[in-house]
Amino acid sequence: MSDKPVKKKRVNVRRPDVMAKVQAEVEAHYRSEVVDLVKARGNQLTIGNTTVRLAQKFGFCYGVERAIDLAYASRRVFPDNNIYLIGEIIHNQEVNAQLQKMNIVSLPWKELTDDYDRLTEDDVVIVPAFGAPVSYVEKIQEQGAQIVDTTCGDVMKVWRRVKSYAKDGITSIIHGKAGHEETRATASHALGPEKNGQYLLVLTLADVAVLTDYLINGGSKEEFMTYFSGKTSDGFDPETHLEFVGVANQTTMLKSETEEIQGLVGKAIRERDGNTDKFKVFDTICGATQERQDALFGMLKRPMDVLLVVGGYNSSNTSHLVEIGEKELPSFFINSADCLKSLETIVHFDLHQQEEVECSYGGILNREEPVVIGVTAGASCPNNLIEDTIVRAFELRGISRDQVLAC
Repeated sequence: MSDKPVKKKRVNVRRPDVMAKVQAEVEAHYRSEVVDLVKARGNQLTIGNTTVRLAQKFGFCYGVERAIDLAYASRRVFPDNNIYLIGEIIHNQEVNAQLQKMNIVSLPWKELTDDYDRLTEDDVVIVPAFGAPVSYVEKIQEQGAQIVDTTCGDVMKVWRRVKSYAKDGITSIIHGKAGHEETRATASHALGPEKNGQYLLVLTLADVAVLTDYLINGGSKEEFMTYFSGKTSDGFDPETHLEFVGVANQTTMLKSETEEIQGLVGKAIRERDGNTDKFKVFDTICGATQERQDALFGMLKRPMDVLLVVGGYNSSNTSHLVEIGEKELPSFFINSADCLKSLETIVHFDLHQQEEVECSYGGILNREEPVVIGVTAGASCPNNLIEDTIVRAFELRGISRDQVLAC
């Protein structure tokens, strides 16, 4: 008889008695009186010559809220067990720090280390909102550990699509960041149940130009594979695996760019074949990401002096909000109110330099005439961090938190 541990089923920790306590705990950590106040006033608050305008859609989405709830519930359901988390639950340092305080330990997510070999049947492993590669889940199951899966439903829709592509012999063209947790997970599912599917990752329009040129004109297979090194499935051969392609995407990409990529690949297939019979497409941008992007576009129709985008620097959906904003006005990507150093200086993440920098606002806030400050946040940013940013912005203009709450 084999002594190999029996694979355990995934655990549902959403018990009514547990969730009532969890929701109270989560609200205590992340709820914001100030954000509620600004929303109640039409998402805009003016005090004296300072106006803070909040996007109509911002912050936590349903998938993020669910993931956090499940993580909190795991500790209540398994009070004495070792609980582990693959990487981060979401891309927000505040939330991940709270889980660490609950003794939920992060496991490496970039590679399967021997940490996974040490898992036992008494351990609990949380799969984050981005999901995890198939090999990670299989390894955890082999070790017999309990699994609490918080993967977002929108992400799983993409997985179903790319698995269907693999089943039908269609290569998945995945628009996403190769090193992002979600894209890594999606790529693993693109191999299909039989592990014989194929995928190619593209991120930029330059990547797509190389792909479409090859689709139309062919060329050097070696040069193509060198360009896409590390961004294809094992055994990928552009001479055979680009005959029938289907586009999918990381759910948090910029919608307009994903749509442009879909159009360019479809156009290339039509030019090659005379039709698009060998091209499939499925819109997999998540609804919350789209809502926050659309809300920002709407917000930008009205004059503002500066835009503050709050969220984790490794948050894909948040970075795209910054990209949208900086085309129209001075926009700063901050991870907390601490970044607002003074009326003259701000610390922010520069998307182009890919690092945190300190710079001057250019006198935007330090003036006597009216100032309008726009605030939005990515889907992984809690309201308490948004509150801190709003309060700090008012404080820099000489308006206290008590004055804000008295409105």
